[in-house]
This record gives sequence, structure tokens and C-alpha cells, in this order.
Amino acid sequence: MKLGIYQHYKGNFYNLLAIARNTEDLAEMAVYQSLYGDYGVWVRPLSMFQEDLIIDDKNIKRFSFVKECLTKAPALRI
Repeated sequence: MKLGIYQHYKGNFYNLLAIARNTEDLAEMAVYQSLYGDYGVWVRPLSMFQEDLIIDDKNIKRFSFVKECLTKAPALRI
């Protein structure tokens, strides 16, 4: 899954920041930030982030990839 800007099917844009793992069951989670309002950071199961929905008899993606983000997360320095 590419990191970058995604559009939710309802129209808002989000920056997918990382794919993380839940410490309890190792489930993959999407970590993303809203690009409007308070710019909150959210987490949801990656499977849900990637899922297809049926809206008005049309198969659409919950989040559609728009473009790569211009800035990358800094590398961890030890």
C-alpha cells in the first residue's frame, strides 16, 4: 500500500502516514491524518481502509489513492 494522499468516498482528503501493527494481535492498521479541520490523526484496520463499498449500486473504494506525499517521514537516527 502506497503512503500518500487519499480521498475518502465522501470527499475529504487524508494523508496515509504509516502502516502499523496492533501489539495484541499484530493486525495491520492504517495511520492517517485528516487534511482539514483540526488535522487529527486516526487509526483504523488496514483492511477497512482498503475495502470496497457498494454505494448507490456502484462498487467504490472507501479511500482512493490520489498522489504521493511530497514530504516523507524522517528516518530514525540512533
